[in-house]
Amino acid sequence: MRAILLGGGLALLISLLGTRIAIRQFTRLGYGQEIRDDGPTSHHTKRGTPTMGGVVIILATVIAYFAAKLITGVTPSASAWLLLYLFVGTGLVGFLDDFIKISKQRSLGLRSKAKIIGQTVVAVSFGLLAVWERLADSDGITPASNQVSFLRDWGWTLPTAVVIVLIWLIVTATSNAVNLTDGLDGLATGASVMVFGAYTLVCIWQFNQACGAEITPKCYEVRDPLDLAVVAASITGACFGFLWWNASPAHIFMGDTGSLALGSALAGFAILSRTELLLIILGGLFVVETLSVMLQVGWFKATRGRRILRMAPIHHHFEMLGWEQVTVVIRFWIITGLCVATGLGVFYAEWVAGN
Repeated sequence: MRAILLGGGLALLISLLGTRIAIRQFTRLGYGQEIRDDGPTSHHTKRGTPTMGGVVIILATVIAYFAAKLITGVTPSASAWLLLYLFVGTGLVGFLDDFIKISKQRSLGLRSKAKIIGQTVVAVSFGLLAVWERLADSDGITPASNQVSFLRDWGWTLPTAVVIVLIWLIVTATSNAVNLTDGLDGLATGASVMVFGAYTLVCIWQFNQACGAEITPKCYEVRDPLDLAVVAASITGACFGFLWWNASPAHIFMGDTGSLALGSALAGFAILSRTELLLIILGGLFVVETLSVMLQVGWFKATRGRRILRMAPIHHHFEMLGWEQVTVVIRFWIITGLCVATGLGVFYAEWVAGN
């Protein structure tokens, strides 16, 4: 438990101080954000704001996690290694995307196919390792399960090939969902703080109710839940520190480096904690943002040019209606808080009902 507090606290301090240094260095190097010309005109004033702040979030998380493990003298678990690999790997894909935008001075970085290939390589390798029997613990539990999970495993045992495809789908969908949400100052960062905070609580609870020597009807068969909580607390702290500088008016953006990394980490927590379907509730805001884009594009093609929203993702629609950016962000944070509260309520209620 001490490692959770150390990870979260150290990550917050490193991110808070490191982001200030990053702002100064990225400004000096000219690493400024390019803005879409077809977006809200109010965003044009943000052109040139430093981007790639996700580098700080990733470094703060990794440094804080390993510092916490070093201080407590506990060896990192297989689950934590896998989650950090997924986190850093997709962050690297986002970094390449951001760097191309900066070097080419355009609002588009990696081509969509190249980005998908990068995400696929990381997601598939993560999935293969997560279900690898050689990474099972003494009870035979692998980091990921071969079953579909809501609050715990249920249903049929799926073939490994199907599991890998599902893991790829969850990782790519969630990382792109957070990427779509990252369009207003502090929106994705603040929402991520709440969802990762929720996963910290979920993993702590799973550790306290883990299936050990005494197996109860509602115990959790999750490999390394306490270590997952340390990673979740570290990411939460890193996002919290970054939010100080990313809140409106933003002094720095996380870029694809941060949004892809955070999205994949959320997917990783859902997979490794056996709560894949619960993520739909906890990350409800990210789901709505993604659906708004899908509906907009689908309706536009089906009706040959007509639109459901004034602009997608949906947070831009409310801006186009005249809402202030801060108003949109705060209300979307409230929606995220309600989603997180609902998800945690469902998670706890299921355990209470079975005991």
